[in-house]
Amino acid sequence: MMIHIPKGEIRLRDDRIKHTWNVEIKPFLLSKYPVTQEFYFAVTQQSPSFCKGEQHPVENVSWNDAVYFCNLLSRELELKEYYSISSDGKDVSCDLEANGYRLPTEAEWQYACIAGTTQVRYGEIDDIAWYKENSGDQTHEVGNKESNAWGLYDMLGNVWEWCWDVYDEKVYGSYRIFRGGGWCDPERGCLATNRRRGHPTFSIDDLGFRIAKSL
Repeated sequence: MMIHIPKGEIRLRDDRIKHTWNVEIKPFLLSKYPVTQEFYFAVTQQSPSFCKGEQHPVENVSWNDAVYFCNLLSRELELKEYYSISSDGKDVSCDLEANGYRLPTEAEWQYACIAGTTQVRYGEIDDIAWYKENSGDQTHEVGNKESNAWGLYDMLGNVWEWCWDVYDEKVYGSYRIFRGGGWCDPERGCLATNRRRGHPTFSIDDLGFRIAKSL
């Protein structure tokens, strides 16, 4: 299920270089939950996750895997694929006019996470997130914590979520951004403003994704 996210503006910050910038957000659709293992298998016929459960978020997926999933889903639903992927998988570009599924940008992700507020969390952490203190060292079924004001679940905790953006090409090359915190992170790791990075081929047991669609 996709949630309509209204237009607006978000202020981002890179604490590493003490830089802030504003981003205008156009209306878009964002999935209500992270992609589940059941959904991922239905599209790809693959089950990469360490912590098994059909309604648990898929994890142990790379950025490349997430982009490929978006294209497969678009193709299955006869939508125009958002991404063009080179034969070796190293070069990925996007078609801004395509109506297919995609990853959110980090600005879209943070804007959707805070859902019209100025807070770094949309509720009390134990009410909204699976994290180190309450997860039992594993993922959990999506949607079992409180949503934010726009009806999005598990934006914080459970699994980190890949975004489209390159982190800092001059310093880290092709490394991509992921957001949100995961089941093994302490409370301070589950903030709407936290930014982490990984190589497009990187995968781990607390890193998944959710899908977006342009309007």
